[in-house]
Amino acid sequence: MKDNVISLLILIVIVVAAYFVVQTVRSTTQAATAPFQALGEQNQAMQTQVANLLHPTPTIIPDPMTYINEIRALARLETIQYSVEKVITGEMGGGTFQSLFGDKILFVGHGTVIAGIDMMKLQPEHMRYENGVLTVNLPPTEIFIATLDNEKSYVYDRQTGVLTKPDPNLETLVRQRAEEEILKAALEDGILEQAKVNAEAYLIKFFAALGFPNTIFASDPG
Repeated sequence: MKDNVISLLILIVIVVAAYFVVQTVRSTTQAATAPFQALGEQNQAMQTQVANLLHPTPTIIPDPMTYINEIRALARLETIQYSVEKVITGEMGGGTFQSLFGDKILFVGHGTVIAGIDMMKLQPEHMRYENGVLTVNLPPTEIFIATLDNEKSYVYDRQTGVLTKPDPNLETLVRQRAEEEILKAALEDGILEQAKVNAEAYLIKFFAALGFPNTIFASDPG
C-alpha cells in the first residue's frame, strides 16, 4: 500500500515537472520566434504596398449628376444581329526609330451590329389592299446599332519605345477604327439584305394573323 502511494506521488511529480518543462519550452520558442514573426508581417505589408504601387487598382468614380439629353419613342423591328471580331494594329512614331520613340498597339475588337426596319416610317399610304392582296411598301432596312463589346474587346499587346510614353489617344483611335471595321464587315457580308429577308418573313406571319393571308412587299415606300 505504501509502495503504491509513493509510486503515485512520483508519477504526479513527473507529470507536473513535464508540464512546467513544456510550458517553459513553449514560452521560450514564442519569445524566440516573435521577432521573426513581426519581421515577416512587416515584410508582407511591404510587399503589399509595393504590389499596389506597381499594379494599382483603378478607382472609378461616376459623377453623381446625370443629364438626360433626349427621349424618343421607338418602333424598331430588329431582324438580324451580327457578332464580329476584328484585329486592329495601331502605330505612332514608327520607322527606323520604332524601338526608341514608337508606340504600337494590337487590339482585338468584338462588336455587335444590329439591323432592321424602323416601323415608325411605315405609314398608311404605304399599304394598299386590292383583290384580296395586301401590298406593303416597306421602309429600307437600316443599321440600328454598331458598337464594340467592351467586355470582350481587349488590348492583346502594346509595345512602347524606351524613350517615349504610351500615347493616351492611340487606344481611343484604335477602338474607333475597330468599330468602323466591324460595321464595314457586316455591310460587306450583306447584313442589310438579310435584314430585309427576315423582316418580310416575320411580317408575312404578322399580317396573316391580322387577317391578310396574301401579302406582297415592294422595295421602297411610295
